[in-house]
Amino acid sequence: MDEAQRIPDIGLRLKLITDQVPEVQVIATGSSSFELAAKVGESLTGRKRVFRMFPLTFGEMVAHTNLLEERRLIPHRMVYGYYPEVVVSSGEERAVLRELADSYLYKDILMLDSVGKPDKLVKLLQALAHQIGGQVSYNEVGQLIGLDPKTVERYVDVLEKCYIVFRLGSFSRNLRNELKSSRKIYFWDLGIRNAVIANFQQVENRADTGALWENFVVSERMKRLAIQGSFVNTWFWRTQQQKEIDFIEEEDGVLRAFECKWNSSKSQVKMPEQFAKAYPAATFQVITPDCVDDLLLSKT
Repeated sequence: MDEAQRIPDIGLRLKLITDQVPEVQVIATGSSSFELAAKVGESLTGRKRVFRMFPLTFGEMVAHTNLLEERRLIPHRMVYGYYPEVVVSSGEERAVLRELADSYLYKDILMLDSVGKPDKLVKLLQALAHQIGGQVSYNEVGQLIGLDPKTVERYVDVLEKCYIVFRLGSFSRNLRNELKSSRKIYFWDLGIRNAVIANFQQVENRADTGALWENFVVSERMKRLAIQGSFVNTWFWRTQQQKEIDFIEEEDGVLRAFECKWNSSKSQVKMPEQFAKAYPAATFQVITPDCVDDLLLSKT
């Protein structure tokens, strides 16, 4: 059933089919994951399995072409992203992204009842797009676009449930000066992010290349972990003295820390001393374009 969220009482109907016709397997899909999840969630508790359909990944494209080609195309992917229609529309990426943004971001999401101020949501998306790689304050963003912090948080929640953005919380356990309630917000697809701010400059001409690279690495790693079904906790780390690590994973009690650097000459950056002392068993790796496949193609 495609666009299942448009079918009246879809949750109850699927429950009846599942209970009364067990030999039939139903696959319900929808372009609005937020609406579909809301309408089938309660009725199908214990009877469903949810699959999240992300844009294409670095690993999938390596399998389609080869590692050398996909490494070469990283700067292109950082500008135009991995949506399938974009990937197969060479030379028409801007037009495709404009259509995707208009029909998906500014149409489907803005039709949701929970979005009461569409113009503010557009401004929020633009504000978030300019803050990738940085800590996001709901207070500051709200003052910037004219919304109270609770409404900003509610709108971010909608954007997250629609798989436009995702939040990364701050890691804190041992140190008093570790930030405990901060967050970063990334876009699942950089083509959409760049469309939101209407900036398709090539990476060598941009002031935000470092932030784009961080978003690329973190989002691709998050997609890979989700597709593999890995049960991993993820954070960033920062202290009040501005010492930071871009991305941290914890799996089976093991901490892995990653720092993203677009410039390969900075690959010798070391783990912050405070983090190393507080978490001596943690591993640390600097991720540059020269070694990104170590992270994005690994099975852990």
